[in-house]
Amino acid sequence: MKAFDLHRMAFDKAPPDFLWEVALRCLYTFVLVFLFLKITGRRGVRQMSLFEVLIILTLGSAAGDVAFYDNVPMIPVLVVFVSLALMYRLVMWLMSKSEKLEDLLEGKPVIIVEEGQLAWQKLREAHMTEFEFFMELRLSNIEQLGQVRLAILETNGQISVYYYEDDAVKPGLCILPERCIERFRVIPEGGEYACVRCSVVITLQAGDRQLCPRCANPEWSKVSWAKRIS
Repeated sequence: MKAFDLHRMAFDKAPPDFLWEVALRCLYTFVLVFLFLKITGRRGVRQMSLFEVLIILTLGSAAGDVAFYDNVPMIPVLVVFVSLALMYRLVMWLMSKSEKLEDLLEGKPVIIVEEGQLAWQKLREAHMTEFEFFMELRLSNIEQLGQVRLAILETNGQISVYYYEDDAVKPGLCILPERCIERFRVIPEGGEYACVRCSVVITLQAGDRQLCPRCANPEWSKVSWAKRIS
């Protein structure tokens, strides 16, 4: 084998005429994927559950192979698509009949923030970091957790947020990036402080070295009273 052989790199063993067949195969798989998404009623990836992403990945593998491998026949790929579509319909019907199966395949919504406090253990169980979660909240113009009455991590990975009215906003943990928040292990002055891990708010005095009563974290930041600006 010759290194950097442009003809081998471009065509390998396929003749140049095979490129027309590749184009036809791509059109074929494009139509199959389009029809599958129309049948299942999906409009976007962010609407997809774990089960649906698994189906799409399986389709992608079948579609990719038939698109540019000359030894992959096209009819079996059609059978794969039809089989997956029927399986999808069957599983959706079974999930409508069985809540346990739905929970197994789709998962359950998880309450991550309730009355301004972060359920950090549930966040870890959902395999999501505080950094990722706070980034999602900041995209909704949230500066501190006291603005949030309820935040729910949905089964498709999106976060539903319900806010307090401005006059009901509580003091809470500021969720701006770390460089924007001053953290303390020794409290510089008396006042209300929020645990930077679990967001619990307590009153501390100057000079205190306090472990969080909720999560035993030693770091604190001054609470924020910021109201939400949409």
